[in-house]
Amino acid sequence: MAIDFVIRNARMAGLTEPTDIAFEAGRVAAIAPRFVCDAPHHDAGGKFACAGLIETHIHLDKAGIISRCNLCTGTLAEAVSETSRAKAAFTEEDVYARAAAVIEKAIVNGTTHLRTFVEIDPRAGFRSFEAIRKLKADYTSLIDIEICAFAQEGLTNDPGTEGMLEQALKAGADLVGGCPYTDPEPAEHIRRIFDLAVRHDVAVDFHLDFDLDPAGSNLPVVIAETVARRYQGRVSVGHVTKLSALPPEELEPIGRRLAEAGIALTVLPATDLFLTGRSSTHLVPRGVTPAHRLAGLGVVTTISTNNVLNPFTPFGDVNLMRMANLYANVAQIGTADGFDCVFAMITTQAATLLGRKAYGIAIGSAADIVLFDAPSAADAVATIAPASAGWKNGRRSFLRPRPRLFLDPG
Repeated sequence: MAIDFVIRNARMAGLTEPTDIAFEAGRVAAIAPRFVCDAPHHDAGGKFACAGLIETHIHLDKAGIISRCNLCTGTLAEAVSETSRAKAAFTEEDVYARAAAVIEKAIVNGTTHLRTFVEIDPRAGFRSFEAIRKLKADYTSLIDIEICAFAQEGLTNDPGTEGMLEQALKAGADLVGGCPYTDPEPAEHIRRIFDLAVRHDVAVDFHLDFDLDPAGSNLPVVIAETVARRYQGRVSVGHVTKLSALPPEELEPIGRRLAEAGIALTVLPATDLFLTGRSSTHLVPRGVTPAHRLAGLGVVTTISTNNVLNPFTPFGDVNLMRMANLYANVAQIGTADGFDCVFAMITTQAATLLGRKAYGIAIGSAADIVLFDAPSAADAVATIAPASAGWKNGRRSFLRPRPRLFLDPG
């Protein structure tokens, strides 16, 4: 065994004592305490090791544009219209620079995989798509990026968009997504997105039911199309804030239908909190779907960032650990088991949504490892533990030393 590198004294889920993790040719070769070899090493000092965090739902193309937009009402309609106006002026260079800044922050915050939506329509053209394709290639040694060709502003109402999505899929987009709530014919929008997915044999991801009115859900159409096309395990939906307005006895049967149909669900706490409930003057609803309750029913559930510094979310630092902590606060989760469930939504559950079957630290797996300054996953969520170091395919991807204090001895 020709060991290249060893992480020593790391804590891992399922182990009671710190252990060593040895790399060989970019893969995990051994996991054992006090592993004997003379290879270079990094002392984790008891920090928690995992295979990295996973963003399942983010918009790199429209990050960092808040200064170009007017924010007056803080509503979803305003966010869509202001972003539509701004993106008409996007250039490849502009999108690349803003997206790269987000990617670099995500990496040092411990993210190793992400799915980004890229708007493709007559206003955006293919400029954003080409920029994100280049960024995906340039940063491949540090992070895996999956591109979803996305119809943000509708399909039946936006001539040319459907053909452009088809072109993007032929040019290498990894999957296709739609936004039925911006289309006057949401059911037809859903069917056409599925048609594209089936033709190109790719997964589907919808932004769905983004309001707090329990009526008028498009989720039944997505469930029906998923089952009819035998697309179980290849469909995901984001937001679905209507579900937060349902009592438990109505939420449960929907959750069971989602689980049976193999449809994964992503909540976006920062955006969902910022945009929903604007009509309430007091006792403002949280508007975040209870993902942990759906997880208990067998639904694959994840937590993600969505937007950074734009009209949909005018703040953010691409820190998934902070997003997990925010969700735990909103959902009033405070036990170690509850925190572990939340941590799974940014790691193992997120890997399942993306179809990554080999995720995790195991002998023979890719040496994708991130250390967090906490003794366990639960503590990492509770304290928003910072990522301190990372490796991608056995190669160091970042290092962020712990801050030092300089006390005056007097």
